[in-house]
Amino acid sequence: MSRESLYILKFAPILKEKIWGGSKLTDLLHKDSESSLVGESWEISDVDGDCSVVSIGHLQGKTLRELLLQYKEDLVGVKNFKRFGNKFPLLIKFIDAKEDLSVQLHPDDKVAKQKHNSLGKTEMWHIVQADKEANIIVGFNCDVSKDVYQKHLDEKSIKNILNYESAVEGDTFFIHPGLIHAIGAGVLLAEIQQTSDITYRIYDWDRKDQQGKYRELHQEDALEAIDFNPQDYKIQYEHKTNQVVDLVSCPHFIANVIEIDTTITVSHADLDSFVIYMCVLGQAIIESEENTVELKMGETILVPAKISEVRISSDKARLLQTYI
Repeated sequence: MSRESLYILKFAPILKEKIWGGSKLTDLLHKDSESSLVGESWEISDVDGDCSVVSIGHLQGKTLRELLLQYKEDLVGVKNFKRFGNKFPLLIKFIDAKEDLSVQLHPDDKVAKQKHNSLGKTEMWHIVQADKEANIIVGFNCDVSKDVYQKHLDEKSIKNILNYESAVEGDTFFIHPGLIHAIGAGVLLAEIQQTSDITYRIYDWDRKDQQGKYRELHQEDALEAIDFNPQDYKIQYEHKTNQVVDLVSCPHFIANVIEIDTTITVSHADLDSFVIYMCVLGQAIIESEENTVELKMGETILVPAKISEVRISSDKARLLQTYI
């Protein structure tokens, strides 16, 4: 491997303290922090001010943005570089909710561009671990119109119309723009999303932050972006072993799951895209002609577009595979 060649990349996690965060990211996923309020681990990020830094190999210390400027299509693929230029299009996270997150929604690309000069936020959740009786909120529990929604806002009764779903390891949810949602207390999940940090918060359980202040709500923006039309959000998929199983296919990303207990070869040759692997159970060895990496539960790797295939070996692992 030459000093200029690309290889399978790992990045240093960017840990975020949150008012609702806990200790699962450190206790279960072995992130390095002494805080008991770690809510998020940004695994791969090109968000301004939070750009991921390579942690292994001869490119160690370089940022994801520096890699894009240097390697361009070799890193992300021809079509992705043409579409996104020197901005990496996905943000990859693990999230630990010790307490309920705020009830929120995200704008689509059109609204986000107009109001924030940003991409919108389409995302996917995969439950990594959940405490007994933990749940998530997705959508409403009844037909809700704009007028009905506004009435509940005015009467501070919005929580009465929220839809609760049990959170079970392996469950996967597609969170499209405009969908009301919240991660419930006791849930640890993997999140794949567009590179955007735009969130419209509509309800925060009347709690105060460490300074004794209520967090800002974004009711006016949310009312313009909310989707009142019910859509399927829970992904039904077959649990097959040692093959790639489809989860989500949308214009912003494709996400699959691989349950593995042997050695398989996965081709990337026809994708024209980087490929991201998140380990959500067990551990695996990922090999290419360029290098070999160990991928443990809670870790994430980025396989550059120029690498045409990988070999994955494990006695037992579950990996999320993502590309565009």
